[in-house]
Amino acid sequence: MSKGNQRNISVTGTTDFSDIKLTAPKEYAAGITAVKVALNHVFKEMGVVKGLKGLGAMNQKEGFDCPGCAWPDPEKPSKVAEYCENGAKAFAEEATDKKVDAEFFAKYSVEEISQWTDYQIGKSGRVVEPMVLYPDKVNYEPISWENAYKLIAEKLHELDMPDEAVFYTSGRSSNEAAFLYGLFIRAFGTNNMPDCSNMCHESSGVALSETLGIGKGSVKLEDFDKAEVVMVIGQNPGTNHPRMLSALQKCKENGGKVISVNPLEEAGLIRFKNPQEFKGVVLGGEQLTDVHLQVKINQDISLLKLIILKLAAIHQEKGNVFDHEFIKTYTNGYGELMKHLEGFSEAELLSNCGVSEEKINEVVNILAHKNKIIICWAMGLTQHKNGVNNIKECVNLLLLKGSVGKEGAGTCPVRGHSNVQGDRTVGIMHHVKENFNKAIKDTFGFDAPEKPGYDVVKCIEAMHKGKAKIFMALGGNFVSAASDTEYTAQALQNCELTVHVNTKLNRTQLTAGKTSIILPTLGRSELDVKDGKTRFLTVENSMGKVHRTKGMLHPSSENLVSEPEIIGNIANAYFKGDHVVNWKALGNNYELIREKLQLVVNGFQGMEEKSKGTGFYLPNNVRNLDFSKLPNGKAQFTCCELPKHTIAADEFLLMTIRSHDQFNTTIYGMNDRYRGVFNERRVIFMNEKDMERFGFEKFEVVNLTSNYNNKLRKAPNFKVIPYNIPQGNLGAYFPETNLLIPIHEYADKSQTPISKSVIVKVEKVN
Repeated sequence: MSKGNQRNISVTGTTDFSDIKLTAPKEYAAGITAVKVALNHVFKEMGVVKGLKGLGAMNQKEGFDCPGCAWPDPEKPSKVAEYCENGAKAFAEEATDKKVDAEFFAKYSVEEISQWTDYQIGKSGRVVEPMVLYPDKVNYEPISWENAYKLIAEKLHELDMPDEAVFYTSGRSSNEAAFLYGLFIRAFGTNNMPDCSNMCHESSGVALSETLGIGKGSVKLEDFDKAEVVMVIGQNPGTNHPRMLSALQKCKENGGKVISVNPLEEAGLIRFKNPQEFKGVVLGGEQLTDVHLQVKINQDISLLKLIILKLAAIHQEKGNVFDHEFIKTYTNGYGELMKHLEGFSEAELLSNCGVSEEKINEVVNILAHKNKIIICWAMGLTQHKNGVNNIKECVNLLLLKGSVGKEGAGTCPVRGHSNVQGDRTVGIMHHVKENFNKAIKDTFGFDAPEKPGYDVVKCIEAMHKGKAKIFMALGGNFVSAASDTEYTAQALQNCELTVHVNTKLNRTQLTAGKTSIILPTLGRSELDVKDGKTRFLTVENSMGKVHRTKGMLHPSSENLVSEPEIIGNIANAYFKGDHVVNWKALGNNYELIREKLQLVVNGFQGMEEKSKGTGFYLPNNVRNLDFSKLPNGKAQFTCCELPKHTIAADEFLLMTIRSHDQFNTTIYGMNDRYRGVFNERRVIFMNEKDMERFGFEKFEVVNLTSNYNNKLRKAPNFKVIPYNIPQGNLGAYFPETNLLIPIHEYADKSQTPISKSVIVKVEKVN
């Protein structure tokens, strides 16, 4: 419970249990069941006609981009269905016919709604009119758009300095909205631009920038067709990026091998039943993983070092394992890396990682004479204290094999939200780039601030201490996404004003500042028409390709306003029309935004025309083997230390995970079909030997606690279920377990929360 602003708000909702049911985990992903589940979900939210119309346009060349993950579309999208089960759910969730309006908020107070589960809150429906929650009130009430803009402008003017405002961005916004948002924030006078990248792939950005010169992956979708080996590390594509399974299937069909590395053996990497193929519907589908390495939580560096050591031994004996021509021409630090590796014993690394040596040798034999290798990863690598080094160790392996800058090879951080990468590309960043600021000055005529701003962790700390007094979010569910839920909730409630640009109701709007405003915006699938003209926006996928997205469904309400218009109107209200930038004109005219964007950001030149069809790739130095911005003009090897965890005999290492019925913090349902868990989310996955050792029974109710810097955090009421997970490790769903993640523990350099390696105790409730 949190009682900021005298409102009695629950930051987690009910902790009561449903009627839990367990089945054996699935041994395949997708198939005809996925089709049925997807269609049932869509039809339930909006009916058959509207549902089929929307699905038919999703991820098509003249349609709208999936509001889910950032996996790229193929050059020739399937006319049958270029979407997955979770993409269909994401579409249905946003395009639902259910509505949240003045009548809804008059009936339910924020205190009452906060007692609901995240699933119940999300199922309330679309917010269809602007709402305001005034100080000492517990019910939102309607406010006109003009009065909302005016109130926001007044509160911004009341600040003593621009750095007292924080402007958050989620990955659902478009390039145009994010660019205009960042432009206004800089004109306002701050770089306080935390974004969802800070909580997920910031570690990837830092590691790749320091080793390869760009904070993005280097592969294209077609590289999977040519890859000899794809390693999937710390990622569950069957749930989080299901369309990736088609790419892995093509790799297999072309003779490639797939190696998965994860503490859990997920269904999507065991077998894939492609619902668009006969063998996927009627037969057994395609076995995807050739070798699964069930590594202990956050022991990926130990595992990768062991693989490299074994490859080095084969190279010393037989040669031709490491690409020395590539290493000599394009890399720096090979000698230092080899000397560094001499300090580790194979026995130590084997014990650390917990994987059988037989399986590791199998992987080593696969890698030894292959050089078209792709390494994919997600949060399983990034959300650790040593998250940056986890990615750098992956880069070490690729550089040793000469597996960058060629077809079928390279780095592939798989982004979790559809335009999270685009947001950063067009300027949503808390750090300062001199060339970007210069381009802003040259194009718009004002000086952007030169002081670095707050990232997610630092902005929460600032709000908690009263140093930041206004929080505005362009999309997202901040309180449920961030670490240390109670601390984050208190930080938000300390604010004088919180502003939420959203399509749906979520928990952050309940954990409100003294005054809170909800500004409802158009969804991806909805028509965006101005003065009789249908407008389009653009997004960047996980592999650096920019393309159009254009809605086609009738909006949920005539009172919705697009994100660029909302931003333009707020800026216009703040500057009162007296600024070198014509904010209102930019907000109304996306072509004008794109005209300015291509002057500021390299690679967007000609985007108005090039964004047609499947779009265009942005520049990527790694694909051209250009490392000129790095020391000595070369890619960098890194000497990474092993992770350090001091875990007592009665403690576990916990990783937070998604269920199959959720996307980020959006809960679609109460089932995790692939893991065999139904009707319940408050569960803890535990090895049966650990259950026996500590005397836990199946379905026993326990509390989870963490203790960092002498502060005890508690997540109450979870049921223990036996599962195939390494001993000493636990898995549990977020956001329910975000309570346990300490705000001041995060990855070195990137400050990404340690969501995948939290030291906890498990205590019986009785």
